[in-house]
Amino acid sequence: MGRPRLSEKIDAGHQNAPPRNRAHSRPHPVHSQPAALEDEIELVDGSDNIFADFGAPDAERKWLKTIIAAEIVKSLNERKLTVRQGAKLAGCDPADLQRIRNADLSRFSIDRLIKIVTALGRKVELVFSDR
Repeated sequence: MGRPRLSEKIDAGHQNAPPRNRAHSRPHPVHSQPAALEDEIELVDGSDNIFADFGAPDAERKWLKTIIAAEIVKSLNERKLTVRQGAKLAGCDPADLQRIRNADLSRFSIDRLIKIVTALGRKVELVFSDR
């Protein structure tokens, strides 16, 4: 087998050295006291759509995709399905379900998400209303 690559002797080093008194180890002044609020904070009620609240483009589409993805994850969890088992039922790749679990929805159309959620046993109803 040959010789060991490391020497048998291990140097203990400074493992029992006393702590040093360092002048620069004082807490930073910013972190030593809580910050005082100079202005009052205004609370604003949001809507059901967080994407619209933050002014995201295509907020309605993003919100709808998120709602459908949440139903997909809920279905997988309720039925105690692994990603592979769910993918087999939904007729998609396991990587697709993993992306949905991680809320990486940019690759999915609403139509594709609806196909996945219905294949997992959810019923989809579309309701129209005035804003």
